[in-house]
Amino acid sequence: MNEIIHDYWKAYLWTDGLHITGLAMTMWLLVLSIAIGFCLSIPLSVARVSSNPILRGPVWFFTYVFRGTPLYIQLLLFYTGIYSLSAVREHEFLDMFFREGFNCTILAFALNTCAYTTEIFAGAIKSVPYGEVEAARAYGMSKFTLYRRIILPSALRRALPFYSNEVILMLHATTVAFTATVPDILKIARDVNSATYASFEAFGIAAVLYAVIALTLVWLFRKGEARWLAFLKPQSA
Repeated sequence: MNEIIHDYWKAYLWTDGLHITGLAMTMWLLVLSIAIGFCLSIPLSVARVSSNPILRGPVWFFTYVFRGTPLYIQLLLFYTGIYSLSAVREHEFLDMFFREGFNCTILAFALNTCAYTTEIFAGAIKSVPYGEVEAARAYGMSKFTLYRRIILPSALRRALPFYSNEVILMLHATTVAFTATVPDILKIARDVNSATYASFEAFGIAAVLYAVIALTLVWLFRKGEARWLAFLKPQSA
């Protein structure tokens, strides 16, 4: 164990000398995919609860496809499937984009977490108390202002416990990034195992790193819930 830590600790944590690897790469994958998925999911969740089927239908289909198929398959389609199309290889930008495993991984992760987050936020929007909406309408708020000032802030706060689970699941999902040759924690652990045949030590270090990240995220979300969901707690007399 000591020899593996001594020889490979840099690769596990942030670099192999040339590229970002290990913990740093895993966190970059997580933060980037979560950020993109979050930004996309807000307008999509509003469309998901719309009474207009032209808006609601495509979003439902998107979330159905990405929640109904394994992330591993989605990554393979983006990484090897799309690039096998001649139309993609002949297009300069698409060829450059899909040639890079990191780009394909971020695209797959972002769309996958966007699908789940859209459904989480859509459910939270539906759960906003009707009285809050009626009070805002009584003040003469437009629909855009109503969503911006009342519905979305309330829904995002209420969705926090469910969204924290999605972030943790996304952290676990990053372990498939090695499929696209992205040097995340698991990829480094597999390389160390191949070089040393010390499977328990190689994957044990990876497990500890994932556990530390997960516990840190849980702690951060609990602090956020204590602050932003305090109004839901029973008030003492």
